[in-house]
Amino acid sequence: MTQQGVRWTADQVLALAPDAASRTAGSKLGAAGPWSKAGSSDEGTVWGLCRGSGSRPYQTVIDIADSTGPAYKCTCPSRKFPCKHALGLLLLWAGEDGSVSRGPAPDWAEQWIEGRRERAGEKGTTGGASGTASPGDPEAARRRAQRRAERITAGAAELEQRLADLLRGGLASAEQAGYGMWEETAARMVDAQAPGLAARVRELGAIPSSGPGWPVRLLEECALLHLLDQGWLRRERLPDDLAATVRSRVGLPGSADGPPVRDRWLVLAQYDTADTRLTTRRIWLHGAETDRTVLLLSYGAAGRAPELTLPVGLAFEAEVSAYPGAGQLRAALGERFTPPAPARTRPPGLTTPQAAARFGEALRADPWLDSQPVTLARVIPTPVDDTWQLADAEGDFGLPITPSLLSRPGLWRLAALSGGAPVTVFGECGHQGFTPLTAWPEGDGEPVSLC
Repeated sequence: MTQQGVRWTADQVLALAPDAASRTAGSKLGAAGPWSKAGSSDEGTVWGLCRGSGSRPYQTVIDIADSTGPAYKCTCPSRKFPCKHALGLLLLWAGEDGSVSRGPAPDWAEQWIEGRRERAGEKGTTGGASGTASPGDPEAARRRAQRRAERITAGAAELEQRLADLLRGGLASAEQAGYGMWEETAARMVDAQAPGLAARVRELGAIPSSGPGWPVRLLEECALLHLLDQGWLRRERLPDDLAATVRSRVGLPGSADGPPVRDRWLVLAQYDTADTRLTTRRIWLHGAETDRTVLLLSYGAAGRAPELTLPVGLAFEAEVSAYPGAGQLRAALGERFTPPAPARTRPPGLTTPQAAARFGEALRADPWLDSQPVTLARVIPTPVDDTWQLADAEGDFGLPITPSLLSRPGLWRLAALSGGAPVTVFGECGHQGFTPLTAWPEGDGEPVSLC
């Protein structure tokens, strides 16, 4: 049963939007004007009729108590999930102004809810019986894995030669050759079935045009790529955890084979990154009992939002299983035991020197790590010359904010939330600085997403 006494915030509702256009359109429908017969139940269902351009209103119903996250049904023709009507209805419900009354669901909403829960029950009943299917041929799978490993080894050896040629000819040759040289090398790594190597090679191609100091940055990245190559070529000599990390960084798929860990998980942050082919959603969770921070990854095809959505500030009880690898924080979400509901808790925080030390320790386990999740306690956003930092309220230390964030609205939301007073900030501490993702004011205030 969902916690009806504590409603979601508008930020948590809008975090469900598949894109900016849906967020804007949903916000316009978050008032009582276009809605009629809106209601909610103690079982976690919200429904309403929304006036549209046609003669009949759209029927919108949402199952908030679904253990896999909110589920939506709307008779509008939109292919986005949730659609603007579902977002508007949730905003209306979150407003607690009496527009959404408590009571029994209408027949059309009740039929959808019952159908969903019946199908979920059938799936749970039959899910354990699927073991009757014949497993794949393990010998054939072993041969496929061996052939792929051989192709990756050949690609890594070729990449080593290209890196040696670059250093022999001087880094200035990288600027003269342009991006085409790196793209061709990346294509060779794709042919070798090493997408992780290909991605790192493409990143090299952008460095010569990245401004002053690029030769140093190029040399650093070449060294890390060389280290990864050598790790793959000598993987049999590595400890098991480090060998698993190398396989993951090269691009071999892995499975979450760690033992399930049950806890009450607080959603710390959620944000998307996208390219022309894929949208990747990163969701950070913190376990209240285990004090563990884990990363969930979800993917959507180009132009479509990933399926998994967990707005910041919600908490739920569930099991997660870790992926293999030294220092790896990625996990797979397993069985959920309670629906996500708003929570007032926050993770314990560190000072800025402790955060920097934690990142250093993580690099020992995974030298290719870009950043480490950290919660900073009692820091103050402070402008320094042309940049900003998060300074300890009771100390003389601070962490610089990642330069690429200085022109984004999240920084100004953080500064406004603080107003010169200490705040708690969760984010990613890395080579370029600290990237704030979520902040809490002093006291018992609600989290503010900065993504």
